[in-house]
Amino acid sequence: MTVPNRATLWGRILADELSKGGLEAVCLAPGSRSTPLSVAFARHPDIRVFSHLDERSAAYFALGRARRTGEPTALVCTSGTAAANFHPAVLEADRGRVPLLVLTADRPPELRDSGANQTVDQVKLYGGTVRWYADLPEPEADERKVRSLRTTAARALAETTGTPAGPVHLNCPFRKPLEPTPVPGDVPEAFRETLAGEGREGPFVETAAGRSVVDKGIRARLSRVLEGAERPLLVAGPADPAGERPDPERVGALARAVDAPVLADPLSELRFGPHVGDEGVVCGGYDAYVGTLPEPDVVLRWGASPTSKPLRQALRDADCRQFLLDPAGQWREATFTATDLLAADPGPLLEALAADLAGATGGDGEWLERVRDAEARHWERRDGALEPAALESDPFEGSVLATAFEAAPDPATIFVSNSMPIRDADRFARPRSAALSVLANRGTSGIDGIVSTALGAGSATDDPLVLVTGDLAYYHDMNGLLALERCGVDATVVLINNDGGGIFHMLPIEDHDPPFTGQFKTPHGLDFEPTGALYDLEFERVDRSDFEAAYRDSVGRAGTQVLEVRFDAESSHRVREGFVHEDVDPDA
Repeated sequence: MTVPNRATLWGRILADELSKGGLEAVCLAPGSRSTPLSVAFARHPDIRVFSHLDERSAAYFALGRARRTGEPTALVCTSGTAAANFHPAVLEADRGRVPLLVLTADRPPELRDSGANQTVDQVKLYGGTVRWYADLPEPEADERKVRSLRTTAARALAETTGTPAGPVHLNCPFRKPLEPTPVPGDVPEAFRETLAGEGREGPFVETAAGRSVVDKGIRARLSRVLEGAERPLLVAGPADPAGERPDPERVGALARAVDAPVLADPLSELRFGPHVGDEGVVCGGYDAYVGTLPEPDVVLRWGASPTSKPLRQALRDADCRQFLLDPAGQWREATFTATDLLAADPGPLLEALAADLAGATGGDGEWLERVRDAEARHWERRDGALEPAALESDPFEGSVLATAFEAAPDPATIFVSNSMPIRDADRFARPRSAALSVLANRGTSGIDGIVSTALGAGSATDDPLVLVTGDLAYYHDMNGLLALERCGVDATVVLINNDGGGIFHMLPIEDHDPPFTGQFKTPHGLDFEPTGALYDLEFERVDRSDFEAAYRDSVGRAGTQVLEVRFDAESSHRVREGFVHEDVDPDA
């Protein structure tokens, strides 16, 4: 196959090398300078292309797909502010350890700092938020340069799933012609048959990932500490998308061996699944009662910082040995009370501990029973609040999250927005044996890009997709809804509309009005129903009493439906406050 010019050569080699390394999907935003990349990816038979009009939405869509799969998704944009619009998603990918490969097209080097149109400084644009950065050489049919290009592409893709996983940035300067226009002599006919022109059978550079493990002596001491504890506690925070995850069955075996409850964040991949049994080891209602329990005497933690603030505070106040597991050996504990940081993959270590303690007799069971009792009473209280009479007198937003998780299909992907939805999911989504993949952008915890991230996650699976979002997050990323048609994604969108920033009712500023209403809650008064016609989706405003029936109908059929449920934010918050268990003596 002939190559018309050097820019086309560069685009084809990049697409070819990334595909050989395992890249399966790319999100493209339109632009002129990125033409060589866009044409190459669009014509590659083994890479799925998702076309987006908006760079910010494109970046979050790629983020969602990579979060759901644990594998890198690539991003391509033109030069200038287009690359800057990727930045929020890059920040989330960094903090959330999501594999993302960012390819920004750029003007040739001589136009930098020259006042040339649409030219900004893109060198190390994302600073320290990326795992690796490279400014690619200018295109040229030179054997050594092309070997360098293939090596860089292979390395960049591998870095996205390193330890820790995260975003990688390749800045790609091109000079005209950018289109596949023939330039005589630019790329010699024979060049495609050279080593770098054709590449190797697989990736040009194979990267073998290692595994972080602790030595047997440290593991043996940890086993003894757990076995000798009277009140051991296992805490599973939000899971990292890439890499090896702890086997839920092994975690359960370890918990049963030492009579330890597992406080499982909704994003931990442990609160839901076939491993959730009737023995009450996996707990999800702790947000309401953890402050009433006796202090644990040893804690084993893994994953990111828990969603639950009461849990974080209880761990902060616990005067005991706390082991923090992290494969990258990074500190992800903002109260600074953990006593031991173990740079180890949680999966293999937890599996080894379960094997070490398989014959352990555990404690006397009193501690685990205490937690089970608090857990059971929480769900009884929640179920009472979901009774029709209770909802009629005291409707609250958390009831929608409870129903969304309880009535979700098995399997399903559920994406939960930041602000109040993820907090309500933490408190009101009961552990369930269904295979629910629960996702959220908790790296930087923003409400930007929520719709796009959810749809990106949905593009990676045939499972039904549910998005639970607040009104401000929906407004913030309404243009992300264009991906429904352009990228072939269906979803059930649960829109909780409390007319503004309901989360601010949790803060002391609520008592100071003004400026509370105008500057914090910021009621908008928007009618979202026209988004149905604008984005060719079904929009339905439902009463809380009718929500479950409408929800079950939506998740069971094709197409996209937005189910809007309206609430008063202040009233909802008052109901939430009633779920904090203050009637238990923590010293009993």
